[in-house]
Amino acid sequence: MSFFTKVTLLFVVFVDLLGQGLVFPIINSLIMEPSTSMLPKGTSDAVRHFDYGLIIGVFFLCWFFGAPYISKLSDVIGRKNAILICLFGALGGYALTIAALYMNSFILLILGRAITGLTAGNQPIAQAAMIDGSVDDEDRNRNMGYIITGVSFGLVGGPIIGGFLSDPILLGSLASVKLPFYACFVLIVIAVLLVIFFFQDKHDKIAEQRPFVFRPMEIFELLWQIKNYPTVLRLTAVFLFFHIANLSFYIFVDNYLTSRFGYGTLGGSMMMLTIGVALAFSSTFLVVPAQKRFSKEAILGTTFVVWAVSAAAFVASPVALLTFIPVFCFYFVFGIAYPTFLGLYSAAVSDEEQGWIMGVTIAVFTLVAGVISLIGGELIGLDLDLPFYGVIVAALVALIVMFITWNKPEIRALTRKSGS
Repeated sequence: MSFFTKVTLLFVVFVDLLGQGLVFPIINSLIMEPSTSMLPKGTSDAVRHFDYGLIIGVFFLCWFFGAPYISKLSDVIGRKNAILICLFGALGGYALTIAALYMNSFILLILGRAITGLTAGNQPIAQAAMIDGSVDDEDRNRNMGYIITGVSFGLVGGPIIGGFLSDPILLGSLASVKLPFYACFVLIVIAVLLVIFFFQDKHDKIAEQRPFVFRPMEIFELLWQIKNYPTVLRLTAVFLFFHIANLSFYIFVDNYLTSRFGYGTLGGSMMMLTIGVALAFSSTFLVVPAQKRFSKEAILGTTFVVWAVSAAAFVASPVALLTFIPVFCFYFVFGIAYPTFLGLYSAAVSDEEQGWIMGVTIAVFTLVAGVISLIGGELIGLDLDLPFYGVIVAALVALIVMFITWNKPEIRALTRKSGS
């Protein structure tokens, strides 16, 4: 795989995740701050929490239905064609979001996020393309780390763009909540051009030989196939709780800081920046060294313990500034654990099934995110700490399930140290 191909894939993942780091703080401010016009002035805090969870939940549930299908589709029509579908869908979603901000339309905002979610499938396609170009297991694990680097840069870039372009203290009268979305629109156009001119892979040649057939039920069929793969099923039993813990923390961290400490868009963006920096460092430099030194089971077990402690420290922090420490620790270990998990999934299936298996990982992620958003919106309306208590419980359950279900030779073979 050429240098320009890797850069193109990383940029695609960057713009894909840019929206999350950028959108979460802005949506949080639009919904939670009474001074905005997105919701009626007299809307209660409980309703605002629910509406925040609804917008985030719609995005992730639409992502759930769209991403696995497009990932599987990339095995047939080619990685390049599938990535372009996602990028053009993102352009349409951002255009609707910008229109919603001009019109102060909550319904149009939801519609824009829904369309963006339906076509937010670039990460698993890029993962599969990176695997296609890997020469051995170590190279594959390194490339999975690069994907998380692209993710982390997106999470870093989003807060910087969102916080800078929307803050009147920094930009004066030019600042607005619309400006960051215009910036994202331009970056996606750049990504489209990079993919058209610099990205080629073997699946594009396959795509020229196969007719495209739209099969809506394939979304459910590709998930149902998990039952035929006992190893994948055992991995997914842990991966489910892995993401319940991760997403209960990630989705509501901005919401929590705004409600408890009065953080606005800039403060929420700085928290997202902290998450991105933690991810960028650990995923870029520590994935391969950690996997050479420790078994993958030890890496994940340590992650679950750190998560439980970090969540407890987060809710116990008496001042806002101290919350940045447990958040950094939480996502520092996540930057090593997530590519480790992706590597396990990849090694559990054949080369011809990489698009499908990466689609499965995103399906689990997005389904959990959608459900957590909807349920968590209700829970945080009752008690700000409840979603983070859920993080502690889910992390400990994941640890227990891992030790119970992974005590099999085929799992042990996957989780040993790299090079063993």
